[in-house]
Amino acid sequence: MKKVVLSVLVVAIVAVIVLVMFNRGDSSKQTASNGVKVEKGEIIEKAMAIGTIQPYKEVLVKSKISGIVKKLHKEVGDVVKEGELLIDISPQPTPLEYTEAQRSIDVAQINFDNAKSAFDRSTELFDKKLISKQEFDDRKVSFEQAQLQLNLAKERMQLLEKGAIKTANVNVESTIRSPITGSVLSKNVNEGDPVVPLTSYQDGTALITLADMTDLIFRGTVDEIDVGKLIEGMPVTLKVGALPKDTVSGTLWKISPKARKEQSATVFDVEVRFKDVDLTKLRAGYSANAEIIIKEARDIIVIPERLVDFRSDSAFVQVLDSVGVKKERLIETGLSDGVTIQVTTGLTEGEMLAEKTGTVNPF
Repeated sequence: MKKVVLSVLVVAIVAVIVLVMFNRGDSSKQTASNGVKVEKGEIIEKAMAIGTIQPYKEVLVKSKISGIVKKLHKEVGDVVKEGELLIDISPQPTPLEYTEAQRSIDVAQINFDNAKSAFDRSTELFDKKLISKQEFDDRKVSFEQAQLQLNLAKERMQLLEKGAIKTANVNVESTIRSPITGSVLSKNVNEGDPVVPLTSYQDGTALITLADMTDLIFRGTVDEIDVGKLIEGMPVTLKVGALPKDTVSGTLWKISPKARKEQSATVFDVEVRFKDVDLTKLRAGYSANAEIIIKEARDIIVIPERLVDFRSDSAFVQVLDSVGVKKERLIETGLSDGVTIQVTTGLTEGEMLAEKTGTVNPF
């Protein structure tokens, strides 16, 4: 019975040894067959900016008089020229405003009549040399001021009633005209809406937004980690979400000197100018990702960065020889994009590398 048990144990031990040797041999072959070939390629170090395509300048059109929107002459998307009619505004003074304007005319008229009478008397007296030149000049100034006050009161009434006057060779009217040549991006009022005028005390009602769609830029943000590597003038490649098959070329134009917080991250604003782009394909508001090229190298030895073992300011890889044996080798590295790394010395094209597993023989 003991001999049988002993024989079974011997057979089991032999089987385990054979299995281990088989696995070792198979693992060695698998390592050799699954090696990574050293090849030539390119590495481009990039910084990513996320943002949108926007007009370089947008103009918010407002009114200088109060009233009601009488007629809209343009719709969103229409192209307008500078000076072209946009909106008609019908003056709608309140009863209090109208009453105050009328009373201002009455008061100004009384002051004017009194000043005129005084000036006429002073003219006669001055001609007879009964008053001094200074007294005559004072009466004349009072008369001219009263005349200006009366004209001002009448102009205010005219604005309230008709919405248009011409004073000092300047037309003040209730029609809103385009200040630039461009496109209508948004219409913020409809016919019948009230209009609050733009004054030094209030912002006024925003009527229409205009922009020159032939002058578009990319505005976005980059992380603080990358901003120190950026220089104005660097080439940029943009990928527009609405145009997945197209890429847009540009140049880094501006880098904000001050950071700001965005969702707990510190970012810097950047602007990109387009270069040789068909602007008919682009629209304001398109989201886009901008790849800012910091450094690039082509036709160089590259390997996956995961194969490199960095130790004590040195870099090592596991090279597979012709029979699949791993040997560690010292290399020098260059550019990296986080996935692929440049090897400047230590490897030649066509060699095979192993993953960083198992034991290796020293070179």
